Amino acid sequence: MNRYLIDKLKDWLIAPNRKPAVLRGARQVGKTWIVRELAKQTGKKLIELNFEKQRSLAIHFESNDPSTIILNLESALNQPIHPANSILFLDEIQAAPDLFAKLRWFYEDMPELAVITAGSLLEFVLENHTFSMPVGRIQYFFIEPLGFEEFLLAKNETHLLSAIEKVSIEKPFNTALHNKANQLFKEFVTVGGMPEAVSTWIKTSSLEALGQVHNNLINTYQDDFTKYAGKLSIINLEEVLHAVPKLLTKKFVYSHVNPTARHESIKQALSLLLKARLCYKAQSVSANGIPLGAEVNSKIFKIILIDVGLVSTMLGLKLHQFSNMEDILVINKGALAEQVVGQLLRLLSPFYVEPTLHYWNRELASSSAEIDYLIQDNQRLIPIEVKAGVEGKLRSLHQFMSEKPWKRAIRFYAGPAQRDHIKSKTTTGDQNDYELISLPFYLLSQVYRLLETI
Repeated sequence: MNRYLIDKLKDWLIAPNRKPAVLRGARQVGKTWIVRELAKQTGKKLIELNFEKQRSLAIHFESNDPSTIILNLESALNQPIHPANSILFLDEIQAAPDLFAKLRWFYEDMPELAVITAGSLLEFVLENHTFSMPVGRIQYFFIEPLGFEEFLLAKNETHLLSAIEKVSIEKPFNTALHNKANQLFKEFVTVGGMPEAVSTWIKTSSLEALGQVHNNLINTYQDDFTKYAGKLSIINLEEVLHAVPKLLTKKFVYSHVNPTARHESIKQALSLLLKARLCYKAQSVSANGIPLGAEVNSKIFKIILIDVGLVSTMLGLKLHQFSNMEDILVINKGALAEQVVGQLLRLLSPFYVEPTLHYWNRELASSSAEIDYLIQDNQRLIPIEVKAGVEGKLRSLHQFMSEKPWKRAIRFYAGPAQRDHIKSKTTTGDQNDYELISLPFYLLSQVYRLLETI
């Protein structure tokens, strides 16, 4: 498997002012595999410590002197450690959270040693830490499931990927390539981007084996609930996790999860799942200016799950049940389409920036409207409409463009790449002109490159 983050970590390895790296991401997104592969590809000796399995190793970090720590580890592991040629990997560091404070001393006193930390429930430690955080002395890397391009690489579709990276709106794919890319994207919607699911699908092409992996991942996440539920009922966490796929595309309302449960319990359960990075918020904003997060309405938001493949399994969908991509994406009123677009939009952020999602809605009895997502392109805000098929009404988009100062919009759909000048009338009869860039789903990761060419 190829993960783009490995190239970023290679750059980090040779950076002159390298800081200890902290990998942040949900369980099973490939953090440990990435570090092992990094060591393999760069010829570095990997010193891997897993503090969930070997919590007793934490005693060797009592000193604030990295040289003493390394001597202790050499004796404990019975192997030499040469800092300049090694990677010290502190895995599942949330099991020994006080070690975070030690990263400062490695940065200041032993910069020649590459140090990487990771933890599947790291967010809980970072929010409620009692130790001294090494502010300014660590580098975060955010890890998500595989994107569509990484999925293509896993399938050895390197020529198609190369074409996707070069295609333009003026010269879109011919019908045959467009259909092939659409078919592969439909496959991605079913398989998703969880590394084990992708690997299993590539090896077996078995829907049964894929479903088993997805269900095992879901059960693994539920098994983790005991680690952070506290006094909250695990039932509440399970209810929220299984409600998210059914509530995609809708404003998240606590009573829609369980009308008989206390709202505070559902709210707390959702907060814990967000910390575990099993689901993500799309926050409602006014969309009057930039930056996007400047006008957030914290009470209005939507929720997507970590991975579209898990959503497909939780909704009981199978790849062979659908003849084309439109069939699979219109399920549950376009829920899968909105899920996969939100999931892939998160990958547009640099690895060192925590991804965020935003959308716009207006709830009026006479004229409600909603824009699925919003992105920022330099000094412009760009609304994004997600349409499951080739056709689709754009009433909300027309209304949004008439109210806001922006003159360009994007539609992700199953059709070909094209550029149109839209002339529409608002509900009040006013004329409204704007540019609509329509892009097939498989070009989502190319959106900023394509915008630059216009």
